[in-house]
Amino acid sequence: MMLLSRLDRYVGSHILGAFCVVMLVLLGLMGISMVLDELGDVNDRYPLSAALYYVLLSLPAMAYQLLPLGALTATLVGLGILASSSELTVMRASGLSLNRLILTVIKPVLLLAAAALLLTEFAVPVAQQSAEGFKVERQGARAAAERQAGAWYRERDAFIHVDAILPSGELIGVMQHRFDEESRLLERLSAESAQYDGAGWTLEEVQRVTFADDGSTMNIESLPLLNWNTELTPELLSVVLVEPRYLPVSDLGEYSRYLRQQGVDPKRYDLAYWNKMLQPLSIVALVLVGTAFIFGPLRSVTVGQRILTGVIVGLVFKFSQDLLAPASQVLGFAAFWAALIPILVSVAFAVYMLARVR
Repeated sequence: MMLLSRLDRYVGSHILGAFCVVMLVLLGLMGISMVLDELGDVNDRYPLSAALYYVLLSLPAMAYQLLPLGALTATLVGLGILASSSELTVMRASGLSLNRLILTVIKPVLLLAAAALLLTEFAVPVAQQSAEGFKVERQGARAAAERQAGAWYRERDAFIHVDAILPSGELIGVMQHRFDEESRLLERLSAESAQYDGAGWTLEEVQRVTFADDGSTMNIESLPLLNWNTELTPELLSVVLVEPRYLPVSDLGEYSRYLRQQGVDPKRYDLAYWNKMLQPLSIVALVLVGTAFIFGPLRSVTVGQRILTGVIVGLVFKFSQDLLAPASQVLGFAAFWAALIPILVSVAFAVYMLARVR
């Protein structure tokens, strides 16, 4: 029993060590790519230091998306090192079954799956919300409008657009269009920011324009402060303004139920919900594929070939998920199956490959 425990630690240290190196390389490459993308937005209001800070805040979300690919590549590298030094052969010759060895590999992967759940529930939403809010705040409302930041929300006779929300609950860039029963524009409100005091909102640096029945402008006024009557809360806006893939699982479930009650199709949020819920299974499935490759066609190849294989397989898995998401909306099958099918295919492929080497 002690031998098995030591074996678990030994194999786990190889896989986790390889995972740390792989993730550092992947995040470094993606970070450089994001910095290059941000260079086009750099100006006096949004200097290079601000762009670097934005990229830094975006890294937790990027790390979460790269976890399955990182786990697969780490399995190929970690087990590949053991295979190259004939240590896997010695383990098998000493009586260690393939099933037991697979279980030894999966144990450290469960830590990665737990890390994925913690990232998506706590770190990613806050970091991504802070990143978007910071960028909108530094660039200004005009730049945010040009890159179509934020989201629209309908509340009775009003259509509301908010550029971003900060973790403190402050809104950046608020615009409201209010219409009458005949869809004629009655009023347009725009504000630089909005503060929530627990009971309601206060708009700051407001411009209010009212219109006549014929669409002509009746009155334009500028106000330093204005009470804003709306049912929106910081909690609801945190869900509306953040992309579903960056939201915590709890918020996705609650908002999907809310949309369903309002008669709105929540498929986009359902897809994100099931992708996050099944993320641990995705990681385990890809690790099984990596294990099958090591005991099969990649037993004696170079480390570079293993890494390339891991990247290709991981990208194919990711692309299949991305393709099934819109397909489920067009063809009408459940979001659960759109998230589960790539996992089932990966597991079936790994079982087939492992059955050939038993």
